[in-house]
Parts: sequence; C-alpha cells; structure tokens
Amino acid sequence: MNGNAELLNFIYQNSQMGVNTIQQLIKIVEDKKFKDHLHEQLKGYEEIHQSAKEILNKNGYDEKGIGAFNKIKTYLMINLQTLNDKTSSHVSEMMILGSNMGIIDAIKNVRKYKEAEDDIVSLMKGLQKFEEENVEKLKVFL
Repeated sequence: MNGNAELLNFIYQNSQMGVNTIQQLIKIVEDKKFKDHLHEQLKGYEEIHQSAKEILNKNGYDEKGIGAFNKIKTYLMINLQTLNDKTSSHVSEMMILGSNMGIIDAIKNVRKYKEAEDDIVSLMKGLQKFEEENVEKLKVFL
C-alpha cells in the first residue's frame, strides 16, 4: 500500500472510531448540554470520515475500516469505564484522552507521510485541528 492510501486509511479509521464511540456515548450520557455537544462532535467526525472515503474511492484505494475485534474491544471498554461513572466530567475526560491520542498520531503521520498528496495531508491536518478543538470544548465539561 502506498503512503497516500495508508494516510487516508488512518484518517478513515480514526474518524470511524470517533463516530462509533460517540454514537455509543450518546446513549449513555444523561446531561442534555453534553449530549448536544456530542451530537455536534459526531457530525464533525462523520464529515471527515465521508471525505476520507470519497478520496479513497476516487483514487481506487480499498477502505480499511476498523476490525471487528477492535470495535468489540472499544465497545466493552467504554461500557466498563462508564459502568460506575456516567457523569459528563468522567466521559469528557475519557474523550480528551482519546482526542489527545488522535492529535499525537496525526502529527506523527503528517511527518511520516510528508510526501503524500496535498489534499490528503490537508485532510489529516484538518482532523488534527478538529481533535485539538474537541479537547478545548470538552474542558468545559470536566
């Protein structure tokens, strides 16, 4: 697989994880204001996910989504971590940790695939910026 496809699939998987996680959390959280924020964040991940999919398809690359094992593992981990604490503060802390991991991975991947096409690098940087903004917005709920 070439660098363009690898970087696009990273974006595709990262945004898919965001979509899946937030869809699950929306069912768990009770605070209306926080739930509204989650819906807004979900929309952002969906847009990035769709953009990555379109560029993958346009270039004839295969979409490499998140595997079933990782989906189940994430689902169970979220349920376990929210079993005793479903507060907005706890959930936002979990999400900040996830977004920070996404930021770190984005920076590493931009450097690793610096030869990738401009539109792909731009989408990766857009995902990074989105994750950084999410961290700032989530701090309100801590």
